[in-house]
Amino acid sequence: MQTQASFSDLEYAAKKKQTRRDRFLAEIDAVTPWRELVAVCEPHYPKGERGRPPIGVERMLRMYVAQQCFGLSDEGIEDAIYDSQAIRRFVGIDLAREAAPDATTVLKFRRFLEQHDLTAKIFATINEHLAKRGLMLRQGPSSMPRSLLHRAPRRTVTASAILRW
Repeated sequence: MQTQASFSDLEYAAKKKQTRRDRFLAEIDAVTPWRELVAVCEPHYPKGERGRPPIGVERMLRMYVAQQCFGLSDEGIEDAIYDSQAIRRFVGIDLAREAAPDATTVLKFRRFLEQHDLTAKIFATINEHLAKRGLMLRQGPSSMPRSLLHRAPRRTVTASAILRW
């Protein structure tokens, strides 16, 4: 279901220049197999039968990916969502309608991934998906996002060497 765009969204969409962060997140979004990642996590994810309903798996995965790409702490990704329209758009949060998940929620999600050994499955899924497209992620300089997409040399692409966080 699509919702009405907020003034902030409309203003952001009309801006003249696309930043490096915008381009980077758009590229990450385009090459990440979100449905496959959700399918990996969903069988283990809380159903919300008790207490507050959980935040959607895809939203939490998007926060996790952004956190890893920019080398942010749990508090850092929370702050980045409030500070950056590009990250809000990537994660899928409209501050006019909802608050960003807090650092404790991010921590619990990371612990959930570790508890169910899902980080390895997530990275293997991403590695496989990127390898099919001849892409790889590698660590960039400190002034850039931690992970940068590059064309992988065709003869040396292996699943274990494609993604480096």
